[in-house]
Amino acid sequence: MNPAISNNQNQKTKIPRISLPWGITIGYLTIMLLLPVAALLLQASRVKPAEFWQIATSPIALSAYNVTFLTALFAATINGVFGTLVAWVLVRYDFPLKKIIDAGIDLPFALPTAVAGLTLANVYSENGWIGSLLKNVGVKVAFTRSGVLVAMLFISLPFIIRALQPVLQEMDTDIEEAAWSLGASKFQTFWRVILPPLFPALLTGIALGFSRAVGEYGSIAIVSSNIPFKDLIASVLIFQKLEQYDYAGATVIGTVLLTISLFILLLINLLQAWGKRYQ
Repeated sequence: MNPAISNNQNQKTKIPRISLPWGITIGYLTIMLLLPVAALLLQASRVKPAEFWQIATSPIALSAYNVTFLTALFAATINGVFGTLVAWVLVRYDFPLKKIIDAGIDLPFALPTAVAGLTLANVYSENGWIGSLLKNVGVKVAFTRSGVLVAMLFISLPFIIRALQPVLQEMDTDIEEAAWSLGASKFQTFWRVILPPLFPALLTGIALGFSRAVGEYGSIAIVSSNIPFKDLIASVLIFQKLEQYDYAGATVIGTVLLTISLFILLLINLLQAWGKRYQ
């Protein structure tokens, strides 16, 4: 047999080997991410399409989606503005207790969500430090949709700050000074010089904060009243259905929650790719 033909046949039948890091990565992601998602989708597929649609579009479910996603998006947007300001101050300025404040940014990461909810409820209740002041002007935060917003702001703020800090630390201030020397105003310098390289990191922080806010349960369950059509979020609704042994309803709402979250994250990732291309 011709050696060249034999070599070609061996090359065709040769199975590519997967390296150990790739194997561990694929196995871990499969166990921790793909299998749970597949199990949820498989469970949802057992519900009849008509019943699935009826549960997913029920008035209480639509209200929960509204409270969850709109409030989370609003919280992520607010933190996008103020998180940028906080990150800028922490990177560009030196002041007393800076390291303590910088370390305190990560407090929502370490604080149990139930403790965070209890703290926010005490602070923003009508007898709390801030709630008593807001009460005098007719504003109620705790046990309302505003309480949901405050909880989402609290838990999602670190994501924006930590996403922006490394980018701000690597930015050269000489570029800003060059823009000023050419007659650019502070706003023009920020809009045309500082913001473009910050934009992908800002979107990353907003996406992470949004995802964290959508999936939050413990703190919101305490700081809100959990009343349907008022401040009930989707994750609390899922838990309520599980308490009522309505597994089909919990599975359907969880699937819708997962689908909408993935779609929004995909949209944000596309915006990130666009920002990196045109920054």
